[in-house]
Amino acid sequence: MRGGGAGKIRHGSGARMKAARFDYVRPDSVADVLSALAHGRGSAKLLAGGQSLGPMLNLRLARPGLLIDVSRLASLRQIEDRGAAWRIGAAVTHARLEDRRLEGAEMLAQVAAGIAYRAVRTRGTVGGSLAHADPAADWPTALAALGATANLRRAGGTRSVAVDQLLRGAFATDLGEDEIIETIDVPKRSGRGRFGYYKFCRKTGEFAEASAAAAFDPERGTARVFLGALRPAPLPLPALAARVAREGAAALPGVAAAVAEASPDLDAIERRMAVAVVTRALQQVLS
Repeated sequence: MRGGGAGKIRHGSGARMKAARFDYVRPDSVADVLSALAHGRGSAKLLAGGQSLGPMLNLRLARPGLLIDVSRLASLRQIEDRGAAWRIGAAVTHARLEDRRLEGAEMLAQVAAGIAYRAVRTRGTVGGSLAHADPAADWPTALAALGATANLRRAGGTRSVAVDQLLRGAFATDLGEDEIIETIDVPKRSGRGRFGYYKFCRKTGEFAEASAAAAFDPERGTARVFLGALRPAPLPLPALAARVAREGAAALPGVAAAVAEASPDLDAIERRMAVAVVTRALQQVLS
């Protein structure tokens, strides 16, 4: 479907799809996106890759009055070297990160390569994954461990929010109805910095039953560890991260205690999965 400026609206109907009727627009700029959001008055949804929203529309779990397609906005598809960090546009696909190893952030390619299937990765986007906030998705947990920051834009200006603060719970974020994720800043690691990511899936390509991400930079004396999928939002393990930063591999025997302290309500099976994925992620970091 070809689109034009913010004023050129098309209509979806039940004739070719199961989704409820909605208006469709493909804006030419971020300013037009924000204008369309304001026009939607809370009933608008952004469409980037559509890998999550598409099925929700077809099942009528989502019924937006207005669908705003941002998938072809050049300003949201850029990858920029900012010196100390990589700035990644919200509409950058998983496949682009899989195929391009960013110096100092090579771990992005590792995470991207494990997301679903290649067909999904060529459409799904980083910003869309964060905004959707599925607890079992890969990017929320991985980017939280990397200390990434989401840069948000609204008509009145911009603000930046750490990814682990942006995600409030299952399918819930700190995004306002009039805001979009414009870019994500991912800090570069030092030459000795390491990153680990591990997940359990019932079948290859499915969402994770449990996941964990860890980052350790001995040169800077910092570490971050997050548990994903088992809680509504990525769960930080600060006590364990502090031990990793101080002791390195000597911190591994403390994983079970750290998981129990951070989330005492996990049942026995969940706890075993949590300990296993955190241990595997840390082994990648500390080996």
